[in-house]
Amino acid sequence: MSDTDPMTICRTETRFRWQGKSLPGLRLDPPAVPPADAPCLVFLHEALGSIRLWRDFPDAVVAMTGLPALVYERLGHGGAGPLTLPRGLDYLHVEAEQVLPAVLEQAGIGRAILIGHSDGGSIALLHAAAFPERIMAAVTLAAHVFVEEVTVAGVHEAMAAWRTTDLPDKLAKYHGSNTEALYRAWAETWTSDEFRPWNIEDCLPRISCPLLVIQGAEDEYATPAQVQAICRGAGGPATPLLIPDCAHQPHRQQRDAVLDAITAFVREMV
Repeated sequence: MSDTDPMTICRTETRFRWQGKSLPGLRLDPPAVPPADAPCLVFLHEALGSIRLWRDFPDAVVAMTGLPALVYERLGHGGAGPLTLPRGLDYLHVEAEQVLPAVLEQAGIGRAILIGHSDGGSIALLHAAAFPERIMAAVTLAAHVFVEEVTVAGVHEAMAAWRTTDLPDKLAKYHGSNTEALYRAWAETWTSDEFRPWNIEDCLPRISCPLLVIQGAEDEYATPAQVQAICRGAGGPATPLLIPDCAHQPHRQQRDAVLDAITAFVREMV
């Protein structure tokens, strides 16, 4: 594999269905056709994320690895079908164990390398635990496996920004009519007393594939205890990467370091 100009990546829009609702997707293919048995990179966005909010990061990973990729939006995000509120406290398990398998089947993806940010990272871990035969490797960016006080405090700060700044308008550029319901689902879930005991550490021993566990050292939503727990609990090899001068968006705030780390990790797999 060699570096490729991201401008040569072929971008094909697609759509998936879940419970009668539409999930927009984007297929990214490198100019050189990969081997028939090559895995597909599957990007799983953050709690308030979307295809557009990934910007060109997936394209850059495709260019540097030579592998195809799929990016898709979960219900309530971007141009996807609307959420039904209230959202269940098991929503991450539902995404990992029901929705993602359906998307992979509809996309015809047999082997995947998951790359998940925040909620997407937690979904990647849960899916790898539930379907170890299907996942070749996984990269997590600022994933959570339990709720911390700093997480709840960070969400409360975002709630204040929602009330006092132009945050609603900024999010509406990406989520349109889904914006308020999506924001409410995220904020109300992570600050609720009922969600405080949420913990997926018991799933980690069932993960047999290699993991690259990335987190910013100054993450405003988590401490390094998240990385430590994932690496300690994983049933397969897990490599921690705590990035200095970086908060909750490693792929934006320390893009080059994250790209280099993911590229080296993926090349070891294939």
